[in-house]
Amino acid sequence: MKQYKRSSRISEQVLRDISQLMETELVDEAPGMITFTHVRISDDLRYAKVYYSCLGQDEEQRKAADFLEKEKKRIRHLIGRNLRLKHVPEFTFKFDRSVQDGIRIEQLLDEIKNRPNE
Repeated sequence: MKQYKRSSRISEQVLRDISQLMETELVDEAPGMITFTHVRISDDLRYAKVYYSCLGQDEEQRKAADFLEKEKKRIRHLIGRNLRLKHVPEFTFKFDRSVQDGIRIEQLLDEIKNRPNE
């Protein structure tokens, strides 16, 4: 049986909790549609990088970044209720471009597919 690092298990829990939190308690306040893609927690469980994606133009992405930065302490407090840790990790929110890059690649592939044969 493969053993998993504790930080990996905690990061999965934080991802589930923060996604659920965004759907329930912060849904009315959040600008646009924010989706959390993954979480990386340091081995000492003190720091967490939370990667998110936000569909829309640069303005919506900036609003999402401002919102997450403003609500960082509140989110940490709400997530900490469900974690059984001595210290709740400090969150740093990072924008994840992979979703946008995937959409762009899909568009390019569609253009190539629909191009008339030369």
